[in-house]
Formats: sequence, C-alpha cells, structure tokens
Amino acid sequence: MLAETICSAASAAGLGIAAVTAYRKRFLAATRIAAYSLVPVGLVLTGVVEWVAGIAFKPSIWLGFGVLGLSWLLFMTTRAVERRSGTTRAERKAARAAGRNEAVAPAASAPSLGAGGTAGPAAAAKPQAQPKPKKKQEAAGPGDDFSDIEAILKKHGI
Repeated sequence: MLAETICSAASAAGLGIAAVTAYRKRFLAATRIAAYSLVPVGLVLTGVVEWVAGIAFKPSIWLGFGVLGLSWLLFMTTRAVERRSGTTRAERKAARAAGRNEAVAPAASAPSLGAGGTAGPAAAAKPQAQPKPKKKQEAAGPGDDFSDIEAILKKHGI
C-alpha cells in the first residue's frame, strides 16, 4: 500500500512539472516529462509494484538469487581456468576427432623422402639419386619414419 502511494505521488509531481514546462512553451520536453511521470502509475495498475514488493521481502527469493549468483561464479571460474590452460573447446574437439580417425595411414611405414617402389623411366633416369635415400633409411632405422610424431601432432590438432 505504501509503494502505491509513493508511486502515485511521484506521478502527480511529474505531471505538475510537465504542466509548468508546457506553460513555458517547451511542449516537446513537457510531453517527455509527462510520459516519464505516467510510468509509476502504470506499474502500480499492472501489479508490477506489488510483485516486486512481494519479491523483496521473501527470504526464499533472496536465497534463489544467491544460488544463481553462485552458479554464475562457478561458470566464470571454469571459463577462466579453461583460458589459462590454453585449451579451447575447438582444440579439444579437434583432438577428439583426431583420436577417432586413423592417425597414421597404413601405407605410411615407407619413408616419404624415399623413391618408393616405382620402377619406371623416372627411376632409371636418376641412378645417382638412389643412394642418398638409402643412407637416410639406414641412418634412421626401419621403423623411424616420423609417422609416430605425425600421429602425435595430428592428435593435438597441429
């Protein structure tokens, strides 16, 4: 009841100021002041003031606002930790997708720098280029063709 009385008094005062402003021939400003002064009466008539007054004096409502604030705080904390760790959702999604897919092709056991098993005019035209890849193969070993490193890099989305 007190809130409705205060809103009505504020509206009456606003309409009085609008009348004085209109008397000074500032009709646009007077209309704007009258519009603002009618808002409290409209809120009283629609029941919004009663609803807000009911919310303000119930402890369970304030407890609900506290729970909402706590959930927002927890959400923001997890986002800050996520940013600090350097991983984003897109990076984690790419890592999961790379883990599901075949990281190393089955034919990747042959070195990519070698001539391979092609026997054609290109292989016969370059007989001097053949010893270099064999030396690299012997130095690197039969299983060290960097496919495991490629798999790790693909897993991390690089």
